[in-house]
Amino acid sequence: MNFHEVRFPASLSFGSLGGPERRTEVVTLANGFEERNTPWAHSRRRYDAGVGMRSLDDVEAMVAFFEARQGQLYGFRWKDWSDFRSCKASGEVTFEDQVIGRGDGVQNEWQLIKTYASGGYEYARPVKKPVSGTVLVGFDGIVLQEGVDWQIDLNTGVVSFGEAPDVGVEITAGYEFDVPVRFAVDAIQTSVASFQAGDVPSVPVVEVRV
Repeated sequence: MNFHEVRFPASLSFGSLGGPERRTEVVTLANGFEERNTPWAHSRRRYDAGVGMRSLDDVEAMVAFFEARQGQLYGFRWKDWSDFRSCKASGEVTFEDQVIGRGDGVQNEWQLIKTYASGGYEYARPVKKPVSGTVLVGFDGIVLQEGVDWQIDLNTGVVSFGEAPDVGVEITAGYEFDVPVRFAVDAIQTSVASFQAGDVPSVPVVEVRV
C-alpha cells in the first residue's frame, strides 16, 4: 500500500485529540432485546492534528508534511502520546511487558501485540509500527540479544527467530510504537487572522490497516 515510513512531527501531535473507535451494529428486536455485532476485529483510531498547532511555524510544518504526503494518498506514522508504549504510561519499557506468544517448536515468526485487559476480558491489538531502537525480546524471563537471537521488521512489527522457540516457551517483548495513519481530508484551510485569534485548523487523521 502507499505508505511513507516517516513520523508526523511528535511535537505537533502532542496535545492532539483522538483515540480508538469501534463499529457496532445494533438491532433492536420486537421484544425490546438487542442483538449487537461488529464487522471489525480491531479498533481504529482517529486524531485531529490541528489541535497541536501553537504557532504559524507549526502550521507551515504541518502544511509541508501534508503536501509531501499528497493529502490522503500516502500513509505515515503517528505518535499517540496517550498510548505509545508496551508498558504503563508511568513505566519504562522492559522485555517482559507483553506476552506475544508461546513456542510450539515450529513457528519462528511472531507479531508484536499489546493486550488490553479489564474485568476478566482481553483485547490483543496488533502492533505494526514499532519504533527503531526500542524493541526488547525475551524467553521465559531471560532477555535475548537483537541481531543474534532475533530480528524485528520495523515495517510490520514481526519478530523472527533463527530457530523456532521450544514448545511452551513464553515469548515476551517490550517496545515503543507508532500508529499507521493517513490524512482524512484532501484539503486544509488555514488563515493567519483566525489562527492569531486562537482558531486552529481542523486536520483529521485516521488509522489505516497495514
